[in-house]
Amino acid sequence: MPTALLLLSHRVHGWLPVILIGVDPHKSSHTAVAVDAAGHQVAQRRFVVNAGTFRQLMRWCEQWPERRFAVEGAGGLGRSLAQQLAAAGENVVDVPSTLSARARLLATGGDRKTDAKDALHVAQVALFRHDLRPVVQKDQTTILRLLTERRDDLVHERTRVLNRLHAVLRDLLPGGAPTGLSADRAAALMKGIRPGTATDNCRRDIARDLLADLRRLDRQVNNNEAEMREAVAATRTTLTTLPGLGTVLAAKVIGHIGDIARFPTEHHFASYTGSAPLDASSGNNVRHSPAQKLPARPEPPGGSSPAWTSAAAASSLMSAANWPTAKATS
Repeated sequence: MPTALLLLSHRVHGWLPVILIGVDPHKSSHTAVAVDAAGHQVAQRRFVVNAGTFRQLMRWCEQWPERRFAVEGAGGLGRSLAQQLAAAGENVVDVPSTLSARARLLATGGDRKTDAKDALHVAQVALFRHDLRPVVQKDQTTILRLLTERRDDLVHERTRVLNRLHAVLRDLLPGGAPTGLSADRAAALMKGIRPGTATDNCRRDIARDLLADLRRLDRQVNNNEAEMREAVAATRTTLTTLPGLGTVLAAKVIGHIGDIARFPTEHHFASYTGSAPLDASSGNNVRHSPAQKLPARPEPPGGSSPAWTSAAAASSLMSAANWPTAKATS
């Protein structure tokens, strides 16, 4: 039966099917495609991204009282829209771009793509996959992720400034500055500097600026860690009771992984973090390939947090005898 006649039949009999709306998000536009229970396209629309995009989308969707949403990359480009939908009480799932790309390859046999086709494939993936991650409103885990990412940035900047200060002091002091340099030790060393040339005067001024930057970064790192301790305490997590897991590592685990109860067993978690070998068996050959490392910063990609963070957490968590009661959040 054609889709239009099927919908008409549903209305005549007094019930409406659930419509699934797939969204292909971009910086400048979002393309939405609605499909029925059979995966057939019902409607599509492109929305320019501006202050009224969400209101326009919801007005367009009012024609389907029973609806679900599937957003590609709800942790990346689609994060803002997915969070708005979740805050409005809509049923939203995250469709990884790898799954929609595979659906496109199966449908077209190649890499031909448009935004509308991508949105259609996002909806079709969500229609037939029931293990997709539901999108929930931002909570304490998001705060912890932001704080840990900020700490990584501050620590990296502090390391850069400290290295630069070390290089400048090497030209001002006989033998240079010792290793393990800190702001206080650098300040004590600089008190004995007596520049003899205009060049050394310039170096000393630069060293003073770098020292001021180093003290500022030290204060920011300390303030960040204090906020992090409060945020970790607010989650009432038990992670910090496990060996090898302090405040910073616990904050990274909670911020990047969230509620560990979403993993059925420790084996699923080990696979997610890349600390378990991958099954690569074929025929009578039973073998395993080395584990793939977990991306440093999954929401969004390209972050600077080390991949070993989750692997170390996995090792500690799997050593806990009461799995999965040692949850990341209560």
